[in-house]
Amino acid sequence: MITGATIAGAVAVLYFGRDLFVPLAVALLLSFTLTGPHVWLYRHGVPRLPGAIVLVALMLATLSALGTIVAFQLAELTTNLPSYERNLQTKVRTLQGTLFGDGAILRASTILNELGKELTEPGPIVPNTAGAILSPPLAPAIEPVPVIILPSDQAPLEIVQTFLWPLLKPVTTGGIVLVFVIFILLQREDLRDRFIRLAGARDIQRTTQVMGDAGERVTRYLVLQLVVNATYGVPVGVGLWLIGVPNPMLWGLLALVLRFVPYVGPIIAAAFPLALALAVDPGWTAVLLTAGLFIGLELFSNNFIEPWVYGTRTGLSPLAIIAAAIFWAWLWGPIGLLLSTPLTVCLVAFGRHMPRLEFLNVLLGTEQVLAPEQRLYQRLLASDPDEATEQAEEFIKGNSVLAFYEQVGLPMLAIAESDRAGGVLDPDQRHRVASGAIAVVDNLADSDSDATAMGAAKASETQPPTPADGRIVLCAGGRSGLDDAAARMLAQVASRAGATVLSATAEVLRSEGTTEVPWDKIEMACLSYVDATATAHSRYLVRRLRRRAPNMKIVVGFWSRRSPPADLATEIRADAVCTTLAQAIEQIAQHLQLPPAKAPEEQTIAEEKPPVRVTTGR
Repeated sequence: MITGATIAGAVAVLYFGRDLFVPLAVALLLSFTLTGPHVWLYRHGVPRLPGAIVLVALMLATLSALGTIVAFQLAELTTNLPSYERNLQTKVRTLQGTLFGDGAILRASTILNELGKELTEPGPIVPNTAGAILSPPLAPAIEPVPVIILPSDQAPLEIVQTFLWPLLKPVTTGGIVLVFVIFILLQREDLRDRFIRLAGARDIQRTTQVMGDAGERVTRYLVLQLVVNATYGVPVGVGLWLIGVPNPMLWGLLALVLRFVPYVGPIIAAAFPLALALAVDPGWTAVLLTAGLFIGLELFSNNFIEPWVYGTRTGLSPLAIIAAAIFWAWLWGPIGLLLSTPLTVCLVAFGRHMPRLEFLNVLLGTEQVLAPEQRLYQRLLASDPDEATEQAEEFIKGNSVLAFYEQVGLPMLAIAESDRAGGVLDPDQRHRVASGAIAVVDNLADSDSDATAMGAAKASETQPPTPADGRIVLCAGGRSGLDDAAARMLAQVASRAGATVLSATAEVLRSEGTTEVPWDKIEMACLSYVDATATAHSRYLVRRLRRRAPNMKIVVGFWSRRSPPADLATEIRADAVCTTLAQAIEQIAQHLQLPPAKAPEEQTIAEEKPPVRVTTGR
């Protein structure tokens, strides 16, 4: 409630104090662009005040030059407008003949007019039940009295206030902005120190990061936006010149400038050339070519230029840009729409470094707010193994399958086990996560495009392997379905290392007298536990396996542990205890004397020899 009240109060202050805050925000934005050149001039011997005045003068000269070009182009356009009157009249007549000729629109308008007359005319006289005649009352005809409003004599002060104040207000605002810019450039260090004192003098390092990050992001955004706008405005001018639209330089320049206004700017930039093309060309060729030019450039800029230039450099998501444009336009009008992206970039920078404002970075930023294991866990809880597989494949593009299981798969199972121990994961959800994780492992194995290999994998699901040397590695879950999923991950990685693997579930190991596991051919057993506290159960299971196969090497993996006791293997009577898949693979390779494994980047899913899957009938 306190946070909500604070946000509401800040929005109210920004809204009612917009006459002060809008010039200040514009001045801050301009100072971001001029700070670099101002520092460069100061380092080369130019004092601060002359440097600031020179930069502001250059900025005014540039804006004046642009305004002069626009004014001359508009004057030329106004002079030539009467010559386009005949083309406009011809097109209007053509549209009238198309829309209001002997067609459906004419018939529809006629029917609507007749219905309107029926509704407005008095109804027929209808007798009532008593036999009396009822008719609608007729209002007496009243002739309208014309009213003429004569303007009163205005005092000179009222005339000045009526006509000159709308012109003086933008000029006054511009002067205030220039004064702010000069003082910000002159007292940049002093303002920085004061901001640090107000924002967090106890944590200067973090406040400095906020200021540096915000300034760097805003400057980068403005430079990149100028580059994108130039790649849009120049082709607009050239294309309109080739089409034959008058004053192409004007429209190209306006397109470059108006694209600084999100969403609305490109529409306004395209409206004027389209209207002019409609007036200039007697036919429709210029209009269609102009529309195609703007649509094509917009699609090319949005889908190729902007993703390539921006990437994730501004730190804003597309949805955040839309929401920011709507919010700031509502708050400050057109100027707010122009400033929406830079202001939102600053807010995201604050959210990245200030814990109390972290929600701004979560809502508006592009950074992943969930860790990969959390995203995978959420998808499996939502019964969506397909998207979970897509996440896995995306991760594997720059890493190995082993890295995915170590960094994402097993931590995801640890989160599920923690929720189970805390009582927030019911048995149905636990089964959903375990089966989904197994489905992801199987999908990664099934990505092999070799039909023969896929056929062999499917055949091996029903028959255990019978290698010539009979050296089989059993990978099995220790107690739960989550352990079975971890065992399936280990089985897949071990098969990639060259071992002949038999995968089994915890239920198979619990079954007395099971024939699904050829115990006489098992050389080594790897038991998986996601629960780090399952020491007693692992001791019991190891004892059972020793009775079935006394000479079998047994390795127990506690995947949620990072530093197990040195005597844990002796305590549970296992040959080794592992906490990572890499350690388990090393134990398998040493015992079976396998050749050295390939580097992770040289391994592909297609090289995998699928493990055998032994399950119950469930």
